[in-house]
Amino acid sequence: MKSQTTRSFWQHYWALPPEIRQRARQAYKLWREDSAHPSLFFKRVKESQPVYSVRIGLGYRALGFTER
Repeated sequence: MKSQTTRSFWQHYWALPPEIRQRARQAYKLWREDSAHPSLFFKRVKESQPVYSVRIGLGYRALGFTER
């Protein structure tokens, strides 16, 4: 699976507390190794939309979408 970010992603990323940015990096690394890892709770948000969610920590999620 390919991954790329948007400019707005980085704006929001740098606004996060340092601890959450660290967790986001760890989650991304884990996702790259195994997107089905149970601790990520990687799932489709809505069946009719190509939007996915991955858990970063308590109260934090990263969203992504697939290109059609």
